[in-house]
Amino acid sequence: MVISSIDLKDGHVVQLKNGKDLVLSRDDSDALISDFNKFGEVAVIDLDAALRNTDEKGNTPNTKLLKSLLRKGNVRVGGGIRDVKKAKELISLGAEKVIIGSAAWNANRKDGDPILNTEFLDELVNAIGKQRIIISVDAINGKIAVKGWTETVNISLIEGAKEAEKYASELLFTCVEKEGCMQGTDMNLVKQLRENVSCRVVAAGGVNSLEQIVELEKLHCDVQLGMALYKGEVKLNEAFVECLDWEKVDGMIPVIAQSVNGEVLMMGYSNKEALYKSFETGNLTFFSRTRNTLWTKGETSGHFLKLCKVRADCDRDTILATVIPNGGACHTGSWTCFTSECDEKSSMERLYATIAERFANPRPGSYTATLTDKRVREKIMEEAEEFTDEAETREDYIWEASDLLYFISVLMYRQKITWQDIYDELDKRHKK
Repeated sequence: MVISSIDLKDGHVVQLKNGKDLVLSRDDSDALISDFNKFGEVAVIDLDAALRNTDEKGNTPNTKLLKSLLRKGNVRVGGGIRDVKKAKELISLGAEKVIIGSAAWNANRKDGDPILNTEFLDELVNAIGKQRIIISVDAINGKIAVKGWTETVNISLIEGAKEAEKYASELLFTCVEKEGCMQGTDMNLVKQLRENVSCRVVAAGGVNSLEQIVELEKLHCDVQLGMALYKGEVKLNEAFVECLDWEKVDGMIPVIAQSVNGEVLMMGYSNKEALYKSFETGNLTFFSRTRNTLWTKGETSGHFLKLCKVRADCDRDTILATVIPNGGACHTGSWTCFTSECDEKSSMERLYATIAERFANPRPGSYTATLTDKRVREKIMEEAEEFTDEAETREDYIWEASDLLYFISVLMYRQKITWQDIYDELDKRHKK
């Protein structure tokens, strides 16, 4: 599968040739991550941090922009992560994994010294866990490259990779000589790497075609892609479809549809044509095995499933599609195919959406629409007092807590704060 790359330098999204020469620069990072995240993970790389272009606080011209991107997709982040504190901060801000480059290597080692900076890596594993760590095994002429690819150390790619996988869930290999050149990567080196390590391998540097992406997928290697995406040589929807294991599923892949709140709605089957139609129309489309034809969910009932993103499982034989449902997903009229409930189950997100709808389209007699900032603050204080001082039974506490959460949600809406913002803050605190 493809991991799309957003490289940052001097506050802009860039692509460089051989890690040095500027090829393109743009300023649409929000649009890019929105598009990229539909089809897979996104790597955000701070090139200035990798090159040590930092101020006294360790910030770069990209720091603010990078942090703003961390919760806008399934993001891994790299570039100049040299201490545990920085890695923990990035994880707490929303990065799913951190990419460790130069700091992983014992660049000044003497005979008999370990290849890796084991003291740092041991501390890092203890702090954030091996599963959240990616180690870069970037190479120039088969030797590990460090310091923003400006230097090499006397460590071979394979030797380094064997040691590095002890501390990481995956390895990121960039063939630096090929980076940004659009000439294809060094397949021989990738094959050697794949044969010598058992962890996940991501290849980068020079990959320039759908055919090479599929070839790498058959080697059980993912691809981190930059230049070919920005220049339109590779389309993410095609890469996603063609990397699936169609032989294993006999041309018909299971697709699980879930809501943005994580509720499983239904399961169907799609062939390649159905998937391409899903991406083209934005509505989830399946293949009916009984009628032997494509069918877009909702084409009869109007209950379309608007496609937000897709993810393939680790075996590439099942798809998880995150969707926004327009009514019940089941042909019986139920909200999901796994219950008989006709409505979405209650959640803070559903409450928030109802509040938003009441303000946007006030109904006659709507209490919510009458709530001003002043009045809702008064009600929060009133309900908090009733919850803490007046409730006596379990039922009382449930009733008063429900009132309090309702008014809090109203004030949150008026302040343009969502429940996801609250979850993100709680997640940040949990990971500190």
